[in-house]
Formats: sequence, structure tokens, C-alpha cells
Amino acid sequence: MRIRIEVLLLMFACGFEYVSCHETIVGRNFAFAEKQLRFGLTEVEAARRVKKNCKSTQSDTLKMVNPRSLNPDRTLHLVASKDWTSGFFPGELWYMYEYTGDKFWKKKADESTKLIKQEQWNGKTHDMGFKMYCSYGNGFRLTQNQQYKKILIQSAKTLSSRYNKKVGCLRSWDHSTNNWEYPVIIDNMLNLEILFWATSVTGDSSYYKIAVNHAKTTAKNHFRNDYSSFHVVDYDTITGNVIKKTTHQGFSDGSAWARGQAWGLYGFTMCYRETRNPEFLEQAKHIANYIFTQSNLPKDLIPYWDFNAPNIPNEPRDVSAATVIASALYELSTFDRENSTVYINRANAIIENLTTSYRSEPRQNKGFLLLHSTGSKPANVEVDVPLVYADYYFLEALLRKNKLGKAAENIE
Repeated sequence: MRIRIEVLLLMFACGFEYVSCHETIVGRNFAFAEKQLRFGLTEVEAARRVKKNCKSTQSDTLKMVNPRSLNPDRTLHLVASKDWTSGFFPGELWYMYEYTGDKFWKKKADESTKLIKQEQWNGKTHDMGFKMYCSYGNGFRLTQNQQYKKILIQSAKTLSSRYNKKVGCLRSWDHSTNNWEYPVIIDNMLNLEILFWATSVTGDSSYYKIAVNHAKTTAKNHFRNDYSSFHVVDYDTITGNVIKKTTHQGFSDGSAWARGQAWGLYGFTMCYRETRNPEFLEQAKHIANYIFTQSNLPKDLIPYWDFNAPNIPNEPRDVSAATVIASALYELSTFDRENSTVYINRANAIIENLTTSYRSEPRQNKGFLLLHSTGSKPANVEVDVPLVYADYYFLEALLRKNKLGKAAENIE
């Protein structure tokens, strides 16, 4: 009887949502996300109809598929399947299905995912992981749909075609050939996950080797002595040597672009999960240490768009960097046991601060969950706006937090 009373008291303390208090913020955010994304779906469908009825854009009708952000006039910005962000919205819907088990989200996720099917053949981009693994990858993980599996394998094959043995990396961009010969960006670390997956399901080790070589080359050339990261490293395709180290989205070539640091942390944590190579774990630990020892990191742990931006504290924040960092920290906590509590506490603080200070008002902002992200400050594009990938990694972080909490309960 005493135990039962204590459990009931705990339920009251947690607001009836969950028996465990650690899950309360997860439950509240998913309850918010469920309502907000249902609203967002109506906004997306309305925006697609506008595109379809606009004769001037008739040729692009079928290309505008999923949301990315808000336009300057606050209308919804839809993107073509070829855009690097096209897979995040279906990924969000898959995460909603994973958490709720509601077949409504499964149906909507499947519909949104199929809109980018043709990207499996698009060899003109390195963003196959962002597009196809966040969408089809989550879909396959949750449904075991064999058609998804075929598309993912083809996507991995297509991505592999961008690998250069001499450089030891996948090429990032084909544009701006006047600026770079063979550019590799730190963001590309996240596109390696689909290659690891491909080896696990096909037995073909070539995908795994490409991913490992890319990660090792990136660890060698992308990072400074303090483990901050350059954004772009340009290579000579004949010798494999580094030509120059620059930026495209950071404040300067020598600065630490916030989302770049987040990509590095997430990418090397993921690479350790897939390989158990201690070099990758050490790299992730060093990157985490760099991020959280910066004097310019705000107290609420939501970074400015660049750690070296000149007008801090009067610089835009980047919520997208914060969500990627939080998600990575939850996973890193499962590998680096010595610092596990520190990582979890930091990730929890980010989630709590995002929830209280950076969330959209319900049924506002076209259904986006979070505000105040920065896409590209140097180009003055997507500054202080919602961004779909901020929302995606926010939901992923919440799911990871939830799983950690349940694992702790089982141990107790």
C-alpha cells in the first residue's frame, strides 16, 4: 500500500503525463508537436495547392515537396526534392509515429517520404544521408518496408560515386568551381550514416570503408589544435593534399561556425557507434569539450551562429546548432561513461531552455516547432527563422532522452 501511494504521489508531481518525472518534458513537447505538426500539415498542403495553381511556376509544381523555413514575407518556404533539407520533414513525421504509435503519422510520413523517391539517383549532391536516411532510413527502421530498403541501398550507391580514393573523402559540392577544386564540408560527416547502414544490410564492406576513410581524413584535416572545426577544406585531386581551409557559412575562415561544431560532434559520435574506433570517440569528446568551454557560449547553451561572431551578444542565435548538439550529447553519454552525467545534464538544459524560450506559439509560424535558427548569416539568408532541421533534431533529441530515461528505470 505504501509503495502504491508513493507511485500515485509521483504521478501527481509529474502532471499525470508520465510516471517518471524525467519524461514530463518529453511528453509535453510531443503533445505540442502533435498539435503543431497537424496544423503544419494543413499549411504544407495549402502551400502546395498555391504552387499548383500558379501558372508562372507550373513547371515547378511537382518539384516543391516539403517545408524548409519561412520566406521573408512569412509564407511557407517549400523546397524541391533535390534540396538538402527535403528529407527532414518526413523524418519528423516518422519520429511522431515512433513516439505515438498513431498510424495517422505513419501514413503522412509515408506520403511525404515518397515525394523524394527520385533522389536515390541524384549523384550531383553529397546530401544523400540528410535527404534519404532521415526519411527513408527512419521509415525502414520503423516499418521494415522492403521498398524503402531498396531505395536506401541505391542511395548509398549513388553517394559512393562521389568518393575520391586519392583524397579519401566524399566530394561535397559541385558548384563554385572557381573557389574550390574538391571541397569537403564538415556537414558531410552526417551523410556517412547511410553508408554504414548499407554495409550492415548488404554485407558489402566498400560502403563502410568509404565512411571510415572520410571520417579519418576529416579528423586529420578539418580540426584545429583546440578541436574547433573549419567549415570547408579544399583538396588537390592529384596529390590528395590540402589546398586551403576556408568557410562558406561561418564568420571567417578562422572562426568556429556553430552548426559546424555541432555537425562534427554528432558525426564522430555516430562514427564511433558504427565502428567502435576509439579515435572517433576521442574526437567527439574533444569537440564537446571545445563547445562547452567557450566564453561566448550563452548561459542557456543556445549558441550564437558563430562562436567568433564580432558583435556578440548582439548576434543571432542558432537553435539548429543547439538541437544537433543536444541529440549528439545524449548519444555520446552512452559511450563516454566517465562524463555521461555531464553530457546528459547539458543536453537536458538545452532541451529545457528550448522548450521555455524558443518554441513557437501554437498554430503559428506555419507549424514549425522552434524559432530563432540561422541558416547562412554571411549570405543573410534564413536568419532568425524556423528551420526544419532544427525541428527534426529536436524531436530526435527528445526520443533519445526518453530512451535514456527508460533505460535508467529498468536498471533501477
